[in-house]
Amino acid sequence: MLSTPQIIETTAQDAAVIHLHIPRNEMPAFFGPAVGELLTTLNAQGVEPIGAVFAHHLHMTSDTFDFNLGIKVASPVKAAGRVKPGQLPAVKVARAIYSGPYEGLPGAWDEFNGWMTSNGHEQAQDLWELYSVGPQSTADPANWQTELNRPLA
Repeated sequence: MLSTPQIIETTAQDAAVIHLHIPRNEMPAFFGPAVGELLTTLNAQGVEPIGAVFAHHLHMTSDTFDFNLGIKVASPVKAAGRVKPGQLPAVKVARAIYSGPYEGLPGAWDEFNGWMTSNGHEQAQDLWELYSVGPQSTADPANWQTELNRPLA
């Protein structure tokens, strides 16, 4: 289920990120370990994570994802291994909340992109998902919530 989309202005938010360029079908194999790596690095540096994990997709093809997996931080992170300082941008976005299992995200994005097109909003190339309620919060995928953000061109 998709909430009614809204157009909002975001503020720049510091983050710790790991850049990944991976085949789409291998996302589950890379995602969990990379999240663990982010959290371990933040803990080692005494940097507090703020909120949930996000995936800021810079470029997508039918076969690959090119994105920054990250988490917002209370203070800057120092580069360590694959973890680098990053940022979610200050930009005007269309935003909606998808409720349901991750397998439903492609359909949610199709619906969301359709809403943008039918309402005359031109989409930028990038987008991000913020996994606000997921398996870390509840075992029932029907209760998971993912924030969909699509910058406007």
